[in-house]
Amino acid sequence: MPGDKSKSPRGAFGEEFMIRRHATALHVALMIADATAAFALFVTLSIVRLGPDGWRDHWEGAGVDALIAASAYGLAVVFVLWLQGLYQVRVRWSLRREISDVVVAITLLAFAVFTGLFLFKLPEVSRLLLLLLFPAQIVLTLMSRIAIRAIFARARERGFLARYLLVVGANPAAEAFANLIASHRELGLVPVGHLVGPADRASGRDATVSRPILGDIDAIETLLHVSVIDEVAVCLNIDDRAYLEPIARLCEDEGRIVRIPQLEPGMLILGGRIEQFFGTPILSLVYGPDRVVGLLAKRAIDIVLALVGLIVLSPVFVAVAAAMVVMEGRPVLFRQVRVGLHGRPFSIVKFRTMVADAEARYEEVALLSDTKGAAFKMKADPRVNRLGRLLRTTSIDELPQLWNVLRGQMSIVGPRPAPPREVALYDVWHRRRLSMKPGITGLWQIEARMDEDFDNRARLDLSYIDGWSLLLDIRIILRTIPALVTNPGH
Repeated sequence: MPGDKSKSPRGAFGEEFMIRRHATALHVALMIADATAAFALFVTLSIVRLGPDGWRDHWEGAGVDALIAASAYGLAVVFVLWLQGLYQVRVRWSLRREISDVVVAITLLAFAVFTGLFLFKLPEVSRLLLLLLFPAQIVLTLMSRIAIRAIFARARERGFLARYLLVVGANPAAEAFANLIASHRELGLVPVGHLVGPADRASGRDATVSRPILGDIDAIETLLHVSVIDEVAVCLNIDDRAYLEPIARLCEDEGRIVRIPQLEPGMLILGGRIEQFFGTPILSLVYGPDRVVGLLAKRAIDIVLALVGLIVLSPVFVAVAAAMVVMEGRPVLFRQVRVGLHGRPFSIVKFRTMVADAEARYEEVALLSDTKGAAFKMKADPRVNRLGRLLRTTSIDELPQLWNVLRGQMSIVGPRPAPPREVALYDVWHRRRLSMKPGITGLWQIEARMDEDFDNRARLDLSYIDGWSLLLDIRIILRTIPALVTNPGH
């Protein structure tokens, strides 16, 4: 492992956590690719060597089902690669090192397999097949892993899966840290620019940074509100360290992660943890859900449920679309810009429940909201059309948002997304709702569906974020339909 483990009180578990948070998706993809490639190679070579009609009989003669043997082989390949450290974060990734480790891992597997065949005296297994299998496995594993890394790097260069880092400080240390982050494109963490501290401005050190200067340090709150910022790295001159605690408090209120590199000995902030980032000690303040594997599982569940929902509910979509065209005319769908994770704008999709010019008539009803606070909702909105009342009562109008879930803009469960005009009215503590991907349903929809106080809804959303787990998501999903029946929407 890179760095000195003695620097981290959390030992091996805490070390390099910052990298794991951003590299987990890459490592899961590598693991899936390795297992899939091994399974496919085992089956393909068995068919080529033993014939399309006899390959399964061959493995059954050895006492195992062919597909079970292929699956076991795939898992064995992943296991030996894991033993060789090929799913761990490395300070410096190189093709030469990757080739060496893959060769060692597959060689160990080959040795273990041939030893097992000898000890258990299994002559039925084709030795020639195995002699072809292991060299081919080395080549295929390297090709698939290089391809996966290239795909991730390309995707993140284009902004997919990217997370954006604001660097507070404009000095050589801030520039060096931003360069270190940018040099590891596979992590998907992108430095967007710097804020200048008074000491850096006075000394002229702000001229040493190559990325955009986005303003002085006092502009941080405004910048967090108008830009997509996921993390904040505080690289201030020692003379500006008085700003550190206010920045940390602001980021806590807004659900942003704070990284403080090159921390001074003995420096600690309540709730922070010391980690290593490519040999650089960092104090990390992580606010909001931080179970990386769990969040990946949440995304996988979202994809499955969205796909199944779009397919199973397709007759409903067709029926609603036909009824809309007949009763209200076109368009069938309503699109509106909403604010997603950490301020990311996206176009939400719903069945149209209002007259076609509803957005243009918003000012007519803006002051007539039944909801108290930074949200608009009317029980008797004059812009709602005839079919729209039925769709809203049953919440069928929300179903097209499964498409937003599939695209990764929303989740099945999460805080409801608001339009920019409402987000602009948020208090600072409300903005922590944006620290988790918005959802179709959520905690307040099942516990306070008829509550017209936005602050109460926001508190439930923050309670969901603070206590998030996959089990909580499942409970909310299971309780959503009974909540719709007992407390229909409007």
